[in-house]
Amino acid sequence: MKFSKLRQLFSLRDLRNGLLAFLVIVGGVGLALLTLYAHRTEQPKLAGIAAAVSLVFVILILIFVVPPLARNASKEANQLNLPFEITIGGAIMIALIVIVAFSAWNTGNNLLFLVLSFLTGAMMVGFMAGAIMLKKLDVKMRFPETIFAGEETPILVTLNNRKKVLPSISVVAEVRGNERERSIAAEDLHDILPKRIAERLSRAPIVRRTLDYFVHVPRSQMTESRTFHVFPNRGRFLIKDFEISTKFPFAFFRHRRRLPAKETELIVFPPIDTLDNEIDSVPLDAGKVMTNLKGSGQDLLALRDYHPNDDLRRVDWKATARSRHLIVREFAAEDDKKITVFLDRRTTDDPLAKLTIRQKIDAEQDGAELKRSEDFERAVRKAASLIAHFTEEQAEICLIIDDEEREPGIGTRHLHDCLKRLAVADARHVDLIGPETARFEALVRRASHDSNSHIFAVTAAPASDFPPEIADALTVVHF
Repeated sequence: MKFSKLRQLFSLRDLRNGLLAFLVIVGGVGLALLTLYAHRTEQPKLAGIAAAVSLVFVILILIFVVPPLARNASKEANQLNLPFEITIGGAIMIALIVIVAFSAWNTGNNLLFLVLSFLTGAMMVGFMAGAIMLKKLDVKMRFPETIFAGEETPILVTLNNRKKVLPSISVVAEVRGNERERSIAAEDLHDILPKRIAERLSRAPIVRRTLDYFVHVPRSQMTESRTFHVFPNRGRFLIKDFEISTKFPFAFFRHRRRLPAKETELIVFPPIDTLDNEIDSVPLDAGKVMTNLKGSGQDLLALRDYHPNDDLRRVDWKATARSRHLIVREFAAEDDKKITVFLDRRTTDDPLAKLTIRQKIDAEQDGAELKRSEDFERAVRKAASLIAHFTEEQAEICLIIDDEEREPGIGTRHLHDCLKRLAVADARHVDLIGPETARFEALVRRASHDSNSHIFAVTAAPASDFPPEIADALTVVHF
């Protein structure tokens, strides 16, 4: 088992490229030694052939060895706090400078030296101007209190330019952070690698999200921009810091600067859908209980003496006639409704099971959107929609996720607490959904503690799998 997982770290393409790179490098070194030997033994024909073949090997190295190394170096550089990086345009410019410099040196042509000085000056001006643009800049951003997946979220981004003389031009503001605490391949890596190496590889990759693009920020002023961002999936995003960057003025370099930020956790709530079929079969009085609080309901709570400012319409005239002083009726408050929403995390749908460990790591490093279990995402949406629906009806709601139970509550604040728990809930992948994999202990405990609460179980299991003692108060919502 451990060896099979270890094999998943290396793809067939990696082995092929590694073997080919090794052979090309060994062949190139061998040809270089052969060329040296031919020169020392004064065999010009052999030296020419070896040099020509060496050139072919150099081309093969440029094709098969350099690009993978460059890609890996680029990924590592993105994680590092480097002050600048050379763009494709800058690399072409450097190549032109090298070619012109070589030609000018060999020919001594003054015009080529003039062109060389112009190109070199443009590179230097571009480098210094870009660095100055990012000096003395501060970034602030404000998010709304609630963020729902799939909906446009307004974000206020403020860029403050503290420079006294120069404006800042063409600045991109980004936020950096983590979408999860550990890599999705963390458990597999700990199974096959030493602890220290596994811990290093299990770190969640840094994710960058573009906030806005600022064309011009005047000196000693701040510019506020309102932008809209759509978070495609529920979950969390832990803000680490900000990054501002610019390619001004010639796009030869991309200067960047990291700015500290208060570590903040953004929670993206699951989307809320309208409910139809899920509650049609539920009796209207399900979950309702009589309260002993005073109110304006229809149920009589008590009779008492009349007090000033009492509503005369509540005077009980028969009781008044018998007691010979005013008696008023006191009614109970409107019935409370108690609802328990149970989310069963079990699902047989695991899209990541088809990926190897290497594919999971590569997908994370590339920032690709990892596919989630559609069944479980649908279950989370239904649970969130049920809670939102009964919150509007002022019901007391208790959310149970598998065997995790919290105190019931009522109102918008409790709704947000429940949505936060649903936002970070993960699917529990099982081979078979049956009684042996069920976790109903918290649900049974809740039902025995409060028998008046109506239970909505969002699950893929049939109703027959649930304990019989909660059957009368149970409504199964399949996903």
